[in-house]
Amino acid sequence: MTTYDELADRILAGGAATAEEALAVLRTTDAELLGAVAAAARLRREHFANTVKVNYLVNLKSGLCPENCNYCSQALGSQAPILKYSWLSKDEALSQAGAGLRGGASRVCMVSSGRGPSDRDVDRVVEMTEAIKEEYADVEVCACLGLLKDGQADRLRAAGVDAYNHNINTAESNHDKIVQTHTYDDRVDTIEKAKSAGLSPCSGLIAGLGESDAQLVEALFALKDLDADSIPVNFLMPFDGTPYENTWELSPMRCLRILTMARFVCPDKEIRIAAGREMHLRSLQSLALQVANSIFLGDYLTSEGQQAETDLAMLRDSGFVILGSENDADDGDDTDRAADSVEDGTVEGTASGAHNPAIRRRGAGTEAPANA
Repeated sequence: MTTYDELADRILAGGAATAEEALAVLRTTDAELLGAVAAAARLRREHFANTVKVNYLVNLKSGLCPENCNYCSQALGSQAPILKYSWLSKDEALSQAGAGLRGGASRVCMVSSGRGPSDRDVDRVVEMTEAIKEEYADVEVCACLGLLKDGQADRLRAAGVDAYNHNINTAESNHDKIVQTHTYDDRVDTIEKAKSAGLSPCSGLIAGLGESDAQLVEALFALKDLDADSIPVNFLMPFDGTPYENTWELSPMRCLRILTMARFVCPDKEIRIAAGREMHLRSLQSLALQVANSIFLGDYLTSEGQQAETDLAMLRDSGFVILGSENDADDGDDTDRAADSVEDGTVEGTASGAHNPAIRRRGAGTEAPANA
């Protein structure tokens, strides 16, 4: 049997993991797992050294979505007590984006609920993107607006949007169980539209939706075939008031196995630990960054993450350097400076270790300072 070090050697030499090998990673024993992590970490270091890309979410429009994605707190039929508001203004979006950028983020993810944007919605995002780029010249902007119509991706690219996020969320074989108002092919079509327009494709999955090990492998190989540049790995947050409330299928070790498998399958891609990391990875977050190389800073769309200062301290303590800050310091203390830029008055509290999603009550759509 091939060892995980031998698998890493083969991948570093230009080979690829097979579906059977990926499945074996998900089925490692606890005693075997750290060896798999160490081997996958060699791939992560080869392509990304000790950097971590820090991303920041801005929820431009929250709730009131007509789609019935069963896992989503913003979906049609959801009774989750989340913040609901219409579009932020350009100035509000700029303010929220700036909070994350001053906290160390290099990419701002501009997200809106809904099936897909109208042309007027695209106009809004174009205006916001131009304002952000004017003030923060080096920032990457990723838009996540739902299913795209012809020509909309081109307009976003022309305005300076760098990437487009549209997650496949789960394997094609599991898709119809989690949502019925659009198809798997609809999602793939939007990813292809983004790629055709020159936008960097960002697409990932949600683990913990009742999928099998084989379906997790199926989803990762689909993302590989789509050539997604960045792959957010979300862990289900079972909001009360949604069909997946009280669904707890994940453990910290399970999440670590999923991220390790993702690195073997997509060795040179940005693997982002996304929503649910505080709830499900818990104390293994820093270990997971030995195979993943990207996180969201602070809060998510409708739920709170752990305090931004805690995120930045975790990166510093683990010997990581925030991507884009490598030239600012030789010893990794850029995270200290990023932490110093966190605005005073941040609301106290953390989702770390919580048993249920903590509903976001700060940042976009509120008067409270952002967790950045």
